[in-house]
Amino acid sequence: MDDDLASGRYVQRGTVKWFDPAKGFGFVVAEQGGPDILLHANVLRNFGQSSVADRAEIEIVVQDTPRGMQAVEVVSIHAPSEETVPSTFNEDLDLSRADPLEPARVKWFDKAKGFGFANAFGRPEDVFIHVEVLRRSGLADLQPGEAIGMRAAMGERGRMALLVTSWDAALDGDE
Repeated sequence: MDDDLASGRYVQRGTVKWFDPAKGFGFVVAEQGGPDILLHANVLRNFGQSSVADRAEIEIVVQDTPRGMQAVEVVSIHAPSEETVPSTFNEDLDLSRADPLEPARVKWFDKAKGFGFANAFGRPEDVFIHVEVLRRSGLADLQPGEAIGMRAAMGERGRMALLVTSWDAALDGDE
């Protein structure tokens, strides 16, 4: 870490102010205050995610540049807590009833509509993904064809995702 300090890089904890996958960037507010920290999509992709939910807790390696503070690496992301984002989503998201984590591919997702579908490898049926499940999983959006991990369970109208993770987490068996 001393080499990092000498290079002007250090670990910072904060909260995602906003992130727009279409624009390819967003901003983080540091725990101890100060200027917003730029979070570029490439840095997020290197962590294995294409988006991050607003108000998610994040730990990043930052560097001061001529254009301001920028994240250069994501260390960890934790989904926003229920207290920070009230919800009207009433589905039972109890993971004890969910299937094990499995790799899947996004069929389509429309953030404006608030839902989409994915296909788990080796299963014929589509899995419903609600935007609230994404937010609770620490994600903000999904792209068609994106590789993800998910835990799903049978709902009233078929299988639905209860947890969505990065592809790397699905391969590692993490949650």
